Amino acid sequence: MNVPVNLVVNGAPVHGEVEARTTLLDFVRDELGLTGTHGGCEQGACGACSVLVDGRVVRACLMLVASASGTEVTTIEAVGSVGALHPLQDALLRHHGLQCGFCTPGVVMTALELLAGGTVPSEVEVRTALSGNLCRCTGYSGMVEAVLEVARAGGSGG
Repeated sequence: MNVPVNLVVNGAPVHGEVEARTTLLDFVRDELGLTGTHGGCEQGACGACSVLVDGRVVRACLMLVASASGTEVTTIEAVGSVGALHPLQDALLRHHGLQCGFCTPGVVMTALELLAGGTVPSEVEVRTALSGNLCRCTGYSGMVEAVLEVARAGGSGG
């Protein structure tokens, strides 16, 4: 059974029909070709599939795209570019907050939600926010330093 979807992805309106069981992760990757959002555990535990839906972090592997209809979805592709990294991406690079890169898109999206609050979070708040993003490479210290640097420089990083 197909269902209609109407949403905005990275600023562009998207309209169409999908199978009712299609997840937001599968939709952005397979239908829209936005492969920066990674599928890891498919159970919402690793955070690799994190995207923003109306400014809030969600696990795209757990949300049906039909449930996202009428929302604005932001994926990692809308954050910075090759020639102009987002301040958070730049800080992650400088603080060695990324290594293999698999978790990085989800970490960035999660940190952007935290930074959108406009306040400077404590180290504990950053660690708590990132706790849903599994990283086996970095040890998280560089990630935390990067988020705190961006927060101290102006809050949202944008």
